[in-house]
Amino acid sequence: MNALSEQTLSTLWERTRQQGDMPGFAKAITAILGAMRGEDDKEFDMARTVLSDPVLTQKVLRLANSGMYSAFGQQINTVSKAMLVLGTEAIGHLALGLKLIEELSVISPDSGLAHIEMEKAVLAGIVAREVSATAENRHGEEAVVCSMLQTLGRMLITFYMPERWTELQKATGEGKEDSAAVEMLGLSLQDIGRAAAVHWGLPENLLSGMRTLVPPADDMPAEPLSPDDWVAGVSTMSCICAGALWNDSEEGAAEVQRITARYSSMIGVSTDKLALAIEQAKVVAATDLSIAPLSKPAERRAKALAQTRQRAAGNNILLSGLADMRDSLDTASAGQMASIALETVFKGLQFSRAVAFVRNRRENKYAARMCLGDGVREHLAAMHFADTYEPNVFHAALSSDRVIFIENAADPKFAAKLPAWWRDTLSDARSFVILPLCSNGQPTGFLYGDWDDSFPTIHLSPTEFSLLNDIRSLVMKTAERRHPAGTSTVNRAA
Repeated sequence: MNALSEQTLSTLWERTRQQGDMPGFAKAITAILGAMRGEDDKEFDMARTVLSDPVLTQKVLRLANSGMYSAFGQQINTVSKAMLVLGTEAIGHLALGLKLIEELSVISPDSGLAHIEMEKAVLAGIVAREVSATAENRHGEEAVVCSMLQTLGRMLITFYMPERWTELQKATGEGKEDSAAVEMLGLSLQDIGRAAAVHWGLPENLLSGMRTLVPPADDMPAEPLSPDDWVAGVSTMSCICAGALWNDSEEGAAEVQRITARYSSMIGVSTDKLALAIEQAKVVAATDLSIAPLSKPAERRAKALAQTRQRAAGNNILLSGLADMRDSLDTASAGQMASIALETVFKGLQFSRAVAFVRNRRENKYAARMCLGDGVREHLAAMHFADTYEPNVFHAALSSDRVIFIENAADPKFAAKLPAWWRDTLSDARSFVILPLCSNGQPTGFLYGDWDDSFPTIHLSPTEFSLLNDIRSLVMKTAERRHPAGTSTVNRAA
């Protein structure tokens, strides 16, 4: 360690002593991790810890009563019941995120730079939580904590030494501060964070997980990771991803895609599932912790947060509908299940219209049977077409058994793929979705939903595609359970 680095750390320790040290955070991490693993039960009680913090108590109860958990039915008024609904791990992650912000902002809560870095750190932890849950890895809690600690050096400098942070930004530009840190501070920002972790006496496994670990080159085979390396890989990816999400730009979205493709193999999660986990993390950040991963002006931030919350509310409707469908799986007919599904997607995605089509094998055609939305019922009788394959988007969806989303149905290049019956009855739709229903490998019908020009531009997220696939899967599971291969169940039930 050189003289400049010693001077930097000496100044940092002095200011933390003056403004308030953070050993409480380190102690909280150790205690909460122990509770999440079921260790030290005599010395630590999660419910008691939550109740000792009014802010955390309110957050836990709000989350437990949110639409995401509405399938549990009753109002939840106690932390103990909330723990049964949410699980100790979810409450632990929530507590860690809030504790980090509390400890770092207690002296100067209006410090804009420090607050941004703190929220980015918590967002990285949320990404890690969703990715770890997808990977079903038992080291997920370490990955969450290490992801929040990955940028600890940035948080400490912005909070305790803001004048040095300003100098770094003047020398390099925003987002590139680390490139000048060694020259101006004597050590990298990551080394500063690690030094603080050592100073607080954090466990060795957390120190290991705070290091940067990048995937091998494309031409190098991915080697199996040790648990410590897996945690380091997830925390590195989550930290980079949080920075990209924060920009809320096309460049940021492209960076998330690049990160997903690059880290997928190393972490052991498919690209699609990794993208879905990251998308869910963004929704959680904006709802559960009221963190908006946006760096735009206040009015842009408020508008985007409102849209995100509206989308999250819609997803909660889809989740609630899925819960109803699962509860009805053993008692409902395929037609009844299709009706629940149609209502769920109509409300959850705020369709202008939604229609359920079934296949009539005797007449060799598909025909509309149920509908929701203004002005659609009068066209119901005209909504039918032959089941003989034709090169259009509806037969393509049925043949591939994949959800198809058409963003711009008015695109002249797409006109040849739209059948005459659709142009005669539904042509005022700007965007639409087709959910094919296939039983025992054969199409039996589909759900259709669209949006007219009164809606803003529609983009379906990976989360919504996943929920739609779950919904159609439950419809067909009912059909296949009640009728063996070779029978047209949705048609009979309808």
